[in-house]
Amino acid sequence: MLATALIVVVILMLFGALPRWGHSRNWGYAPSGGLGLVLVVLVILLLLGRL
Repeated sequence: MLATALIVVVILMLFGALPRWGHSRNWGYAPSGGLGLVLVVLVILLLLGRL
């Protein structure tokens, strides 16, 4: 259940990090950097067997 919720959240973050809208074009790498950090944490948790 938790893994499914995390996958949905990561997919939504990935969609939200795309600079396709006018208000988000000047954000730079911040959204994708935060998403990368979340993905690294998830991969570490998967490798350790905690997820």
